[in-house]
Amino acid sequence: MADTRTLRWLPWIVAAALVALLAWTATGPWRAIEGIRQAVKTENASALARHVDFPALRASLKPQIQDRLVRAAGVDAQSGPFAAFGLSVASGLAGGLVDAMVTPVGLGALMEGRKVWNRVGGIPPPTRSDTSAQPEPIADPRLRFESFSRATATVTMDDGSELELVLTRTGLRWRLAEMRLPPPADPPR
Repeated sequence: MADTRTLRWLPWIVAAALVALLAWTATGPWRAIEGIRQAVKTENASALARHVDFPALRASLKPQIQDRLVRAAGVDAQSGPFAAFGLSVASGLAGGLVDAMVTPVGLGALMEGRKVWNRVGGIPPPTRSDTSAQPEPIADPRLRFESFSRATATVTMDDGSELELVLTRTGLRWRLAEMRLPPPADPPR
């Protein structure tokens, strides 16, 4: 008789577990953005590393940075052999810079450098609980699902341009995997 009662509740238990799993997965992008936001506010590179897929992020940023360099150089810079060589060297350096900076160690160094710079300027470092002096990272993101495993968070920058953060899901974990930089400003004429 106990087996019949257990079997009667089994579908409800399975349904509740599936709803909980779906809810956990669906709220993943918001939890990842909040994790990134808190890690940046507290300048915790190891916490940030849990929410960022660094190889994918580097792969998304390199071509965008290199494209901006080529556009900034203009058509005249690509016309001569020495100019083209200089542009290819600059593109390679930009790619190397992205490789070096978009790592947990690189971000930690940037964060530590900012701490040192603030100390030199007389700004006391914020405590883990007092982050009110810092601007809000990823302020007011607009989240949108592109698919069951991909979501974007669009953030409006100070100049009105929009930065898109692309989060991807692997299993139950959501991580920042791509950044779509705002279009470059038109060069002055």
